[in-house]
Amino acid sequence: MKEMVDLHLHSNFSDGTYPPAEVIRRVAAAGLKAASICDHDMIDGTDDALQAGEEFGVEILTGVELSVVWEDYQDIHLLGYGFDHRHPELKAALQEFRDFRSNRNVMIVERVNEKLEQEGRAPLSIANVQARAAGAIGRPHIAMELVEQGHVADADEAFKRYLVPCNVDKRFFPIAEAIDLIHQAGGVAVLAHPPFISSDRKLLTKMFDTFVELGLDGIEAYNSGGSNEEIDWEISEARKRNLVVTGGSDFHGDSKGDIKIGSGRGNLKIPYRCVEEIRSVLADKTKGIAG
Repeated sequence: MKEMVDLHLHSNFSDGTYPPAEVIRRVAAAGLKAASICDHDMIDGTDDALQAGEEFGVEILTGVELSVVWEDYQDIHLLGYGFDHRHPELKAALQEFRDFRSNRNVMIVERVNEKLEQEGRAPLSIANVQARAAGAIGRPHIAMELVEQGHVADADEAFKRYLVPCNVDKRFFPIAEAIDLIHQAGGVAVLAHPPFISSDRKLLTKMFDTFVELGLDGIEAYNSGGSNEEIDWEISEARKRNLVVTGGSDFHGDSKGDIKIGSGRGNLKIPYRCVEEIRSVLADKTKGIAG
């Protein structure tokens, strides 16, 4: 049987449903050989993931998903793999982001509560929302509490009725800064799920070329946003530029219940070769430093 992996998973340290250990237990139950938890601008669950990997026999790559901006495109996602999760500059930069995110989501709760009170409904408790998050509060945690309090039927309704109208703008890393930050911590930088950025291949080609000049190491070709034909195209584009090919489901748990570990929406089969390619680049970087 071919060895499979999932290198894009989320835990409740950002906007996932489950703690890192439970995510990795499910990875093992799915029969996967390797995994990476890539929480949004957050690496605090890394030690738990590494420990769970030892317990359940799953190879773990350190991971993170940074929110980045390029030209007029906001909230492009950049994955980092294989970095030192105790690197001081990385930790400091992410702490600053976490502080901003925490304040941002408290402001969102306050706006949601204003809307609820206008409707004659009971406001949410910030303490209850915080209890749903192992790290910084995320909008999915607010959605869960809206469902729990009976204000909405599900997360989709929560976003449509409350979270989108009550949103507070996010903060983003400039993409050059994000790539450099990952490299400084000894990792590789990978562009996440291109189909979620745009379906315009001319634009994506321009992005690939521009980001390679900035130091991009890879493309997440195996992703839940594209068809098999799109995956093949992204693999081809990566090979043209000597980039590594990676893949992941972007599993969050209950908030994205149609996405399953290892298979995404059903069409993903992510080979262990993706891990080998990342390990190869990491080894080359180490040799370069030693040389």
